Amino acid sequence: MRRRGLPFAALAALLPVATSAQTVHSPPITAGTDEKLALPADYRQVWADEFDSPGLPDPKRWAYDTSRNKEGWYNDERQYYAAERPDNARVARGRLILEARKERLADRPDFGGQEFASGKLVTAGRAAWQYGFFEIRAKLACGRGIWPAIWMLASDGKAGWPAMGEIDIMEHVGWDPGRVHGTVHTKAYNHVAKTQRGASVLIPDACTAFHNYQLDWNADRILIGVDGHAHMRFDNDHEGDPATWPFASPQYLILNVAVGGWGGEKGVDDAAFPSRMEVDYVRVWQKR
Repeated sequence: MRRRGLPFAALAALLPVATSAQTVHSPPITAGTDEKLALPADYRQVWADEFDSPGLPDPKRWAYDTSRNKEGWYNDERQYYAAERPDNARVARGRLILEARKERLADRPDFGGQEFASGKLVTAGRAAWQYGFFEIRAKLACGRGIWPAIWMLASDGKAGWPAMGEIDIMEHVGWDPGRVHGTVHTKAYNHVAKTQRGASVLIPDACTAFHNYQLDWNADRILIGVDGHAHMRFDNDHEGDPATWPFASPQYLILNVAVGGWGGEKGVDDAAFPSRMEVDYVRVWQKR
């Protein structure tokens, strides 16, 4: 997801640094690729959630991110993220359901005035990985104003965003149905500086059918794709500068359905609610 971790004004102060870094380093190869994306033969599964236990998401695997409810979320997002509320995050019929609803949860102590409630789950504090093959089988939440995402952030966030590094495995904005984005953000390459590295692919039935959203991440490059085809590539320049490659440390996984922000650039349609992202499974493999 774009422009997160700091308020926009604070991030704007980073622009001279990011621009300078871009002029020093040759841009990695990105976008336009159509490479095969497959699980390497020498990898083994190290983590999974098959969502086979109905009720609330497994607390041993997932936590709720509610950290900005009171102050309001970045990107001009308009949702309140509810914790331990089945209406917004639940497991049913073998699937995780993250559901955005048009409703005010004014009785919550951290309520920030939002007109919408949704769910955001993270593996932070439960699991994180340095390199691996990630596959999330999902059917996306859709409708104008809806912004589902499957993404990763560094477990050690001391560097702040965007220096910590961010990997967006899947983003979909409701005003552009079927177009799925894969992006990385670093100190040198990020949305605020308009230097982010990413690409998109059209999946016409992303809102009505399940697809496998995939990441293959190793020390040399990042590949992001869908159903065995990579549409985005980001190469490590091997210059040893974390401004261009901060991806040599563990990251945790995030699943969420936002309202507004990038998804709301053309308004929010009340008829879109409720809107669900359904996840059949999440699986992670690493080299043996």
